[in-house]
Amino acid sequence: MQLLNLGILAHVDAGKTSLTERLLHSAGVIDEVGRVDDGNTRTDTLALERQRGITIKSAVVSFPLDGVTVNLIDTPGHPDFIAEVERVLGVLDGAVLVISAVEGVQAQTRVLMRTLQRLRIPTLLFVNKIDRRGARDEEVLRSIAARLTPAIVPMGTATGLGTRAARFVAGPGPAAALDVLTEHDDALLSAYVEDTVTDALLRGSLVTQTRQALVHPVYFGSAATGAGVDALLSGIEELLPAVGGEADGPVSGTVFKVERGSAGEKVAYARMFSGTLRTRDRIPCGADGAEGRITGISVFGHGTDTRADAVAAGQIARLWGLADIRIGDAIGEPRKAYEHFFAPPTLETVVVPVPGVNRGALHLALTQLAEQDPLIGLRHDERRQETSVSLYGEVQKEVVQATLADEYGLHVTFRETTPLCVERLVGTGHAVEFNKKDPNPFLATVGLRVDPAPVGSGVGFRLEVELGSMPYAFFKAVEDTVRETLDQGLYGWQVTDCTVTMTHSGYSPRQSHAHQGFDKSMSSTGADFRGVTPLVLIEALRRAGTRVHEPMHRFRIEAPADTLGALLPVLAGLAAVPETTRNRGALCILEGTVPAARVHALGQLLPGLTRGEGELESAFDHYAPVTHGTVPRRPRTDHNPLNRKEYLLNVTRRVGGRGV
Repeated sequence: MQLLNLGILAHVDAGKTSLTERLLHSAGVIDEVGRVDDGNTRTDTLALERQRGITIKSAVVSFPLDGVTVNLIDTPGHPDFIAEVERVLGVLDGAVLVISAVEGVQAQTRVLMRTLQRLRIPTLLFVNKIDRRGARDEEVLRSIAARLTPAIVPMGTATGLGTRAARFVAGPGPAAALDVLTEHDDALLSAYVEDTVTDALLRGSLVTQTRQALVHPVYFGSAATGAGVDALLSGIEELLPAVGGEADGPVSGTVFKVERGSAGEKVAYARMFSGTLRTRDRIPCGADGAEGRITGISVFGHGTDTRADAVAAGQIARLWGLADIRIGDAIGEPRKAYEHFFAPPTLETVVVPVPGVNRGALHLALTQLAEQDPLIGLRHDERRQETSVSLYGEVQKEVVQATLADEYGLHVTFRETTPLCVERLVGTGHAVEFNKKDPNPFLATVGLRVDPAPVGSGVGFRLEVELGSMPYAFFKAVEDTVRETLDQGLYGWQVTDCTVTMTHSGYSPRQSHAHQGFDKSMSSTGADFRGVTPLVLIEALRRAGTRVHEPMHRFRIEAPADTLGALLPVLAGLAAVPETTRNRGALCILEGTVPAARVHALGQLLPGLTRGEGELESAFDHYAPVTHGTVPRRPRTDHNPLNRKEYLLNVTRRVGGRGV
């Protein structure tokens, strides 16, 4: 059985979901084409998606294409939901990138195309909406070549642009792109020099290079009228690589989506790369290899998913029974580490329940939403009974609010969105607490040194003491507590890019009395090491010093050159720093950096400053020291080792003796 797992990607409103409907209709899966405006599309199943007319969650639908079964994955177009796109990319065999013939190449189109090229995913381009007023063909092709990739092969031309009679006329295809194809095909180049080029040679080169993601065929059409869709289907069948997979090989798959079933159970969407997974199989899952038992399988095919006894290599299935499964987890043998292709969220907001909302129910609901979105993090403050959620943007915040109301009956508001900062060490610091010496109430000796490490290196933990000097469990307790404590530095932000070295260790061996057994008051336990480590680490951080860094985005603005004078003062007011400026015809292109906290404001101001013609593209680039205003602090959610007295009161429980 030949299978093709195909992603449909685009910027928002390019007509991606409409194209999905038209493909299903042309393939005979549905009798009537659904409309986004009418809320009756096959893949936008969430009530919120139907209300807003945008895709929020990726969805899978299947259709037959001659001898190939296509699993089509519709993905969100709005940049706030880039995490949904990210998890799909790792399971694709090919992609269709949709571009509007009216709006042309957008900022999000560029982000998606760069990622598809980096991952070498074979990609066809479909220029949609040729029937709409303002549709362009040659100008859009020039924009694709200039802003996406010059390695394009137009597979035909559009006629009747801007009218309901607009059509796609196939040809001349590869013959018109000889220069593009010969760049990566020496045999074709030799045939060209010898004047022996044939249509078969050209077509073969096009198929090979498309499947290697070296060139990208371009089709024109309209999802609304169906123009060009049959040609696109032919291109999908001929040019993109269908797979068979090793059904008899070792079981190996990847989970790219997790949702909750009608009874609240977890349902995992997985792409199988090899082997065959069967109901009742016990299979290792996730990074720790914990075993799970498959209780149900549903395989996609012929427009829907149906219950099955097994899922084989190449297929996509829904799996039941894996209670601890997470997005990115491996099923069976891991293929490779789960990669993040896009930057993590750089914004955060506190969720505020309206009066009468049960906080426990809200926390559970947010936890379930977060487990469906691996790049969205929760942070719960037990003392203040507050939960913060990390986000990509304001639209995502609105969707979280609406989802909580519609699916859980929980009404919330939000505090002001703030940037997610980090702390980095200024220098080196060292501290130690000795066992049985005041003021240390814990039966543990822990010494730690913190040193700065290269940017992007994360947190490293090393030993300068003998591993056999005390039980391994105590070393593990120290390392785990170090990593946990570094989530909140001197200013409350995560401390990153540092090395923590354990310089001192010591413990009280297990003591026991006749007829009484283990004497906990005289013997070290893991709790002693977990208790003293935050005090030692925070003191080491104090002596080293930390500096707060805020997330910075690299921006690219295209705007009419005559609006530059109005644009520059506003950029300065937003603490944005233009670094390069160049002209392209009547357009001016500015590139530079801007604090993540100001990106939303820049996007809102840009249309008014540029007569609606400005276009903003931004993405996280790096963290930079905070240089303006007050250094931001983040409320702590731990027992506050910054205040020794408060910390010991919270951690120790003295009952006529030492704390534990």
